[in-house]
Amino acid sequence: MKIDNSLPLEYSTEENRLKVLGFWIFLGAEIMLFATLFASYFTLADRTASGPTGAEIFHIAPVLLETILLLSSSFTIGLAIHAMRLGRQKAMLGFFGITLLLGLAFLGVEIYEFALYVHEGAGIQTSAFTSALLTTLGTHGAHVTLGLFWGIFIMIQVKKRGLTPETANKSFIFSLYWHFLDVVWIFIFSFIYLKGMM
Repeated sequence: MKIDNSLPLEYSTEENRLKVLGFWIFLGAEIMLFATLFASYFTLADRTASGPTGAEIFHIAPVLLETILLLSSSFTIGLAIHAMRLGRQKAMLGFFGITLLLGLAFLGVEIYEFALYVHEGAGIQTSAFTSALLTTLGTHGAHVTLGLFWGIFIMIQVKKRGLTPETANKSFIFSLYWHFLDVVWIFIFSFIYLKGMM
């Protein structure tokens, strides 16, 4: 395995560069998944049947908290990758851990929010609107949950093996995934919540 020391550690081998390219292609498929969910939501957003509307069930406080938590986690994963490139493993693991804690807090607020919706009569079978809403939010939440487990496994590997081209590549690819989830959330915040509250 030939290592090119002129490149960042995560790009230092041809295999690593191909893995990053492959992950970008995977993210293209993920974009299509969420585009389909958004298209379904926008088609069904006004079909509330006898159930509540978005304006009736959306509350700004938990949504703002979720947004702050997730955007903060995007910043801390960026700091983790910066620390990794400087070879500072301890700082990298610290920022990685903070990222995962912020993600866990985001999930906690989202679960609370789901419970609130169900309490207010907006379950998955209430109407086409609630079905599309909860499916879209749930799919994003499932991705965050997967990310938490994935991030824990990467932290364990970095702790055991140190910063190698392989662990750096895995960490960098994870950061791409995490930033992608944040971008999806910005769309959810803007086009589902804010539009729904108007």
